[in-house]
Amino acid sequence: MGLIDIELFASLDLVAQSPGGPDEDPEGFPLGGWQAPLLDEVAGAQIGAAYEGTDALLLGRRTYDIFAAYWPHQKGGVDNEIATLFNSVPKYVASRGTPDLSWAGSTHLGPDLVGAVREIRDRHEHVKVVGSLDLVQTLLREKLFDRIDLWVHPIVLGVGKKVFDGGAVPTNVTLLEPPAASPTGTVYLRYGLAEGTPRTGDMSAPDRGLGRDD
Repeated sequence: MGLIDIELFASLDLVAQSPGGPDEDPEGFPLGGWQAPLLDEVAGAQIGAAYEGTDALLLGRRTYDIFAAYWPHQKGGVDNEIATLFNSVPKYVASRGTPDLSWAGSTHLGPDLVGAVREIRDRHEHVKVVGSLDLVQTLLREKLFDRIDLWVHPIVLGVGKKVFDGGAVPTNVTLLEPPAASPTGTVYLRYGLAEGTPRTGDMSAPDRGLGRDD
């Protein structure tokens, strides 16, 4: 069984809407493209390394349309390495509609999204989910992921769709490697899905030595 790896770029208040450009997802969001001024060489290298081993993309309809309009035309350019990867691997599209699948290697998933994602996971070694916030909510709710790569940027947006915006359920995760900060202050966090659900406790319990008058 392969890995399903969610890749997300978020603000400090965990808004993940439209990081790359004003036209990505403009509905009700005036700050599209907020990531661009904060991207540096360190974060760029982290993002590139995160794609190593990827053998399939799992995308929501909006992200798919953006990628399909861009990446097929980037061969031989500065982004040739990522373009070559994206253009060569299978693309699976989660959509309730009937998307235009003009990008070579694209497949529209059927109405049983959960079942389809499980089949994709069995078929591939490393499935990458990029953006696709509505799809991410489903994967979080179903705990149908293995890893989250999250870049938290030093900016508060105050408006927009959030990473955990109604889809998450109580879930344990574990930090897979130490956090890494880029020169602009963006922090890269890599979490893996862990067993069980969050435990609770009492910070003022006697054995913690908190809440006492001595």
